[in-house]
Amino acid sequence: MSNVNYEQDGNIAVLTINRPKALNALNSEVLSDINQAIDDIDLDTVRALILTGAGEKAFVAGADIGEMSELTKQEATEFSKLGNDVFRKIEQLDIPVIAAVNGFALGGGNELAMSCDIRLASDNAVFGQPETGLGITPGFGGTQRLMRLIPVGKAKEMIYAGNNIKADEAKDLGLVNEVYTVEELLPNAKKLAERIANNAPIAVRMSKHAMNTGIDEVMDEAIVTEENDFGNCFESEDQVEGMKAFLEKRKHEPFKNK
Repeated sequence: MSNVNYEQDGNIAVLTINRPKALNALNSEVLSDINQAIDDIDLDTVRALILTGAGEKAFVAGADIGEMSELTKQEATEFSKLGNDVFRKIEQLDIPVIAAVNGFALGGGNELAMSCDIRLASDNAVFGQPETGLGITPGFGGTQRLMRLIPVGKAKEMIYAGNNIKADEAKDLGLVNEVYTVEELLPNAKKLAERIANNAPIAVRMSKHAMNTGIDEVMDEAIVTEENDFGNCFESEDQVEGMKAFLEKRKHEPFKNK
């Protein structure tokens, strides 16, 4: 996987898209490498994943226009499906995924960030969906996720007009949670990942499932999903230890993911 780097430190893993000379642009090979890296994660030990880009200029500057420019209609549809399949896999991954967005997150880069659970940005980050200026639509979920994360009118403006927004505006809109300096971004992403990793992994996993599933359900169905995931936690050793420690007024033992 020459286009991605993967490092694990304890219960935290960092996946870095490593194509800085092309501003980490996504082509078929990069998408396949990301897909393989996600498949190779040891979900028994990794409790939170950080996704970022190599260098300070770009998280991912977009999909590879050189590759896309030669595609037929059928090939373009297949390329869109490849990206959507990979991003959906990230979105549905059992563990939380944090996007540490350093620099440009345009087109496929913004779409990749939106497939993550949480987005943190550097103060030089720029977000956008500039595809209509190239004669195409967003193809990796941009037309769907953006309007679910920010006001619909603003999402339509960004896509129709191809307007970019900077980190502070992205935070005001709710597209990102926090903005840090370039130097502070990854350390703070790791701090958040560690806080997540210290909680009961099964409970975190059930929470992610309930939220991701429930957002597309009517309330009466969504609360049944929550009830079932709540109940599932009571089959775990971690639930027993967490509640016992609370009642005994002590710090819980490290959660075992069991």
